[in-house]
Amino acid sequence: MLTTSPFHWTSQYFIGFFFAYGVYLPFWALWFEDQGISATDIGLLVGIGFATRCVANMVITPRIHKVEQLMPALRWLSIAALLFVMFHFLATTSFWLMALATVLFNLCFGPIVPLSDAMANYYARIKMIDYGRTRLWGSVSFIIGSTVVGYLAAEFGSEMILYTAAAGMLCAILFSMRRIQPMPKTVEKEATHRPKLGDMLKDVSVIKFLTLVALIQGSHAAYYGFSAIYWKEVGHAEDTIGYLWSLGVVAEVAVFAFSKRLFTGWSLRTLFVLASVGVTVRWGLTASTTALSALILIQLLHGVTFGVAHIAAIQYIQHSDVNRIVALQALYNAIPLGAVIALLTALCGWGYESWGANVFWIMALMGIAALFIHVEPIRSQPSIIDTETQN
Repeated sequence: MLTTSPFHWTSQYFIGFFFAYGVYLPFWALWFEDQGISATDIGLLVGIGFATRCVANMVITPRIHKVEQLMPALRWLSIAALLFVMFHFLATTSFWLMALATVLFNLCFGPIVPLSDAMANYYARIKMIDYGRTRLWGSVSFIIGSTVVGYLAAEFGSEMILYTAAAGMLCAILFSMRRIQPMPKTVEKEATHRPKLGDMLKDVSVIKFLTLVALIQGSHAAYYGFSAIYWKEVGHAEDTIGYLWSLGVVAEVAVFAFSKRLFTGWSLRTLFVLASVGVTVRWGLTASTTALSALILIQLLHGVTFGVAHIAAIQYIQHSDVNRIVALQALYNAIPLGAVIALLTALCGWGYESWGANVFWIMALMGIAALFIHVEPIRSQPSIIDTETQN
């Protein structure tokens, strides 16, 4: 079996996975629409996907609490996700088959995000990689995936959405089959008792953190579910939509690439305030205009609304005790990025059908609400974005 460095394994796995994610997130709703599904039912299906990821991250992810388990788990989950992408081809005849395909796919797809992050965090903690510079390759691949599938869908039809997602998962599988030198290994002094998720949900600091991130990241629900449909309805082509989504992730990549230079010395409060203001401005503009020049600015703000918020969340998690990190990652992915977005996406399906683009004003209000929540790190420890790279 081939052996590679921690940086190459994690960054290249991110490349394969986020290529598929760059297809899934912006274009799955368009695939559903081309199968004749209504906006309300699309919101329900996309919401079911997020809800399934929530359940998976509450049930599956916490069981994988030793770093030695991360690599085999990522391999098997990637293989299963590929199979369930292909199952969508057989699900076009029935809404319930589409719902089943959505559940099965997200059951495998959901835990990959926190588990691959946990792999990167492990090597960042022992100063073998820089998290931001490793993770940015996933964002670059997301850009490529959304750009490529936008072109292919415009030229050859919506079936290319499934084929392109499958290609990304296949690459992730192939990259994951290599060994890492050194392999991840639990240090005896870190093999402490893993706190129960239920107990952590009683911690006021954790509750405030999850609520704040839920408001900021949850505000993306209408964007994830209906921006592509909305922009297509007003006359923008699929390839233009793909470029717009890619531009958003270009901004995210820039934030990750220069995070240490840009945000050294910034408090957690300042980072979250910046993200909250960005949410209000971005979704207010989205509700107000579809001019291409404005959409470019709107997408550049993704670096603030997602990138800065994610860096702040990672800082909060990395400042906590070692035995709480995987559990916090599971909660972060399960609740703000799973359950909340699932619920809001389903509601946005109804809202978009009733109000159209005005649903984005509700998303803008969430940024205002987020400004009133103050979160402090649990304890002081070096931040993951401050670690020195050794690759």
